[in-house]
Amino acid sequence: MTTLLRFLPVPLADAPEVEALLDRLGLGAFDPAGLTALPGRNDTWAGTTASGTAVFVKRLTGPAEDVRRRMDRALAFEAVTAAGPEGVLRGPRLLGSDEEHGLLAFEYLEDARSGTELMLDESFGPGLARRAGESLGLLHATVPQCGDGVRALDASTPPLPSPALLEALPLAMYEEASSAELQTWQLLQSDDELVAAVTALLAAERAAPSVPAHCDLRMDQFLVTAGDRPRVLVADWEEFRASDAARDIGGFVGEWLHRSVLDIVTDRDGTGRAETDPLSGAEVFADAGLSREAVLARGRENLLRVRPVIEAFWSGYRRARPRTDRTDPGLAQRAAGFAGWHLLDRLLAGAARANRLRAIERAAAGIGRTALIAPARFTTTLGLGETP
Repeated sequence: MTTLLRFLPVPLADAPEVEALLDRLGLGAFDPAGLTALPGRNDTWAGTTASGTAVFVKRLTGPAEDVRRRMDRALAFEAVTAAGPEGVLRGPRLLGSDEEHGLLAFEYLEDARSGTELMLDESFGPGLARRAGESLGLLHATVPQCGDGVRALDASTPPLPSPALLEALPLAMYEEASSAELQTWQLLQSDDELVAAVTALLAAERAAPSVPAHCDLRMDQFLVTAGDRPRVLVADWEEFRASDAARDIGGFVGEWLHRSVLDIVTDRDGTGRAETDPLSGAEVFADAGLSREAVLARGRENLLRVRPVIEAFWSGYRRARPRTDRTDPGLAQRAAGFAGWHLLDRLLAGAARANRLRAIERAAAGIGRTALIAPARFTTTLGLGETP
């Protein structure tokens, strides 16, 4: 759980339930020296306790009913994986929880690097991807047995993509949206072909088998520990539920597709290092002096560069779930559709933090739209074809 920046946590005096939980777990109070927070929508505290234990505490924030549901899902994941097979995808070790106050305490992996960091310096290669795919496949293959502490999994549909929001925004959401968000929703809502594709994808999802799924899988949630035998973990399981496996596969593939588009305006010198990172810069095609032909050529080159990672992930996944061709023949096509939606979701997420849409993000969304509308054409292109 490495972070390059230090964030100030909520003062512990304003959250006495945090130290009450640590005391109940026998961990001792946080040492104020070095105590930090990690970025995200929840309140967090990360540091070392009086017992010398590195601990990460998360307090779920939001409406009470939403917090309760997210807590239930996170604890359901812990129960399912505790009874799961060796090698199943896991998160950092849960040390304890306080459901009344929405608290979860985990081991703090101070030396772990996020998947996003490894992606940017091109250290998340096919080997790690294959392990990640196999672990995810084992999770999807798990059949939860209710009882003995395992709760019935939430079977609700994740909030996005939403046919209702593609028709109109609720007034409260409209009033709180940035100008870039409103522009994005207007673009999506006025695209009849895209709306029809989302409707078809969700219909296919409803007809698909349900499996235990993360449902919000992104590279920044992957954590790879240091050492000779690094572990590949995934954090943030509050959206865990019984859902379509294609959502998780599409999330992973969509992250790499998104990266390949962002790198169109990134100058990589062959060593994998970028002189500028478009995620934090203001580069657009014109600023980079790129013609349409150059943009298309770079896009193809970048996808070819990352496709071995996706292929290795898919190979590992298929190894863990070898019979999906018969049990779920539409899985790869739906995954390509959700990968396309992922780029539109990233556009919405970026718009929430901006006043205008950047050209590179709009380009990524355009590619995502194409994959969403014609997913069958993209399965092999994205590395979701047949595996040896």
